[in-house]
Amino acid sequence: MPQGSPRGTYLEVSESLREKIRDGEVTEALPSQSALVSEYGVSRSTLLPAHLKAQDAEREAAGQRWVESGLVFPDEYGRSPSHRRDWAEWKALLVEANVRDGRLHDACHTAATVLLILGVPERAVMGLMGWSTTAMAARYQHMIDAVRADVASQVDGLIWKSNGEPPRE
Repeated sequence: MPQGSPRGTYLEVSESLREKIRDGEVTEALPSQSALVSEYGVSRSTLLPAHLKAQDAEREAAGQRWVESGLVFPDEYGRSPSHRRDWAEWKALLVEANVRDGRLHDACHTAATVLLILGVPERAVMGLMGWSTTAMAARYQHMIDAVRADVASQVDGLIWKSNGEPPRE
């Protein structure tokens, strides 16, 4: 899998926009930076132009086998990526990174919980994770003791003086 090619992400960009992106031009026709990051997890200023240039090399290497699909993250022949290949590449990535075996779905729970630990606002988490309801945050983010302790400490700081005495009314 080429670096920077998250399989299974279906962002379509017209060829005319691809040319402008490859040339480093930022146009009003491109989605906004925040929309690209929140909806697709990509940055128009860095990741997308570099990825499209790498994809040009894939297109050239594939020659006549390349199928122009308009996908930004296709397989090496321009087609929609295979779910089986996604699974195999995920497993290989875990081995290469020396990370315990797990499902990609489990990584979604982990990512959501890490964002909770970092204190990222729920609305931002929803945008990053692609969720439309707060119920998804409740399902994917797992409350851990460190988060509970941090919340308790913040509440304690609001209620009690720094010397441990309650504030006077």
